[in-house]
Amino acid sequence: MTRGPRRATVKDVAALAGVSPKTVSNVMNGTVFVRPDTREKVLAAVEELDFVPNLSARSLRNGRTGVIALALPDLSTAFSAEMVHWVVQVAHARGMAVQIEETGAEPKREHDLVSRAREHLVDGLILNPIRLQDSVLVHDDQLPPVVLIGEVEQHKVDRVLIDSRQAACEVAAHLLDQGARRIAVLGGARGADDAPATSVQRLEGYLRALDEHGVAYDPSLEVDIADWSMVGGAAAAEELLARGVEFDAVMAFTDSIAFGAVHVLQEHGLDVPGDVLVSGFDDVEHARFMNPTLTTVALDRRAYAEAAVDLLLTRIGDRTSPPRAVAIPHELVVRASTMR
Repeated sequence: MTRGPRRATVKDVAALAGVSPKTVSNVMNGTVFVRPDTREKVLAAVEELDFVPNLSARSLRNGRTGVIALALPDLSTAFSAEMVHWVVQVAHARGMAVQIEETGAEPKREHDLVSRAREHLVDGLILNPIRLQDSVLVHDDQLPPVVLIGEVEQHKVDRVLIDSRQAACEVAAHLLDQGARRIAVLGGARGADDAPATSVQRLEGYLRALDEHGVAYDPSLEVDIADWSMVGGAAAAEELLARGVEFDAVMAFTDSIAFGAVHVLQEHGLDVPGDVLVSGFDDVEHARFMNPTLTTVALDRRAYAEAAVDLLLTRIGDRTSPPRAVAIPHELVVRASTMR
């Protein structure tokens, strides 16, 4: 019988990277600090040798499954698709598999994932709750290893975030600097008790920019959206136009919302950016290719995924250290949709 090619081992990876097998294990497990340059050498060797960790053997040794879970509110959005891609890529490079779940319409699924972790079906969770009050965090004092991503603010578990308030303030300030004075906001309404954390923080950033520029706040320019998608953005733009209020810019709380809004504005004969400036948030791939190209907030999603996965793997190995928060830098990317 002809055998296939020999499967690479930890020793092969160690030899190629010029490190010890223990260092390779530390990189793959993510539970011990390894210098960034050494980590990169190991990961390069893993990729070159197409090394696949033996998860079954690892599970027998340490009682772990080699599987983590990632739960996002809406898997249909472009942002979620990109986040899933990078979390899976990073997790696989660390020798972990990923279970994907959607929780937006059913926050109870977070509780189900916690139960799976307690039953040792997954080793830990990366969660992206919409609101803190809906999350398992406020209902469970005996959590398994958990890392939160997104805008929900808490000090109970590890967290990866961007400064949404500051980013939104920068977007609004840019629109104001371009001459806009009637900036419509698609994605949140002031005073909504059940507003998502993302909506609250981005609205606060918008209001701060108005205040700093001496521009009066007008609640009629805010449109709440339950569905943060292109369909939701289109419906919000239709509602804004139906109100009959004057506006010279639209600040959408996601790129998907902006895509839907631009479509409706153009259907109604409004030129973007000639008549209305439009901005988004997230810098998904389509933002660079729509017409006009979309001004938005960009973040390094690979760095975001790496921070989340590495925090989780560290937490799996050490349940006692204080929770940490890692902030990922953002950048305002100015494109044609706000340039007159």
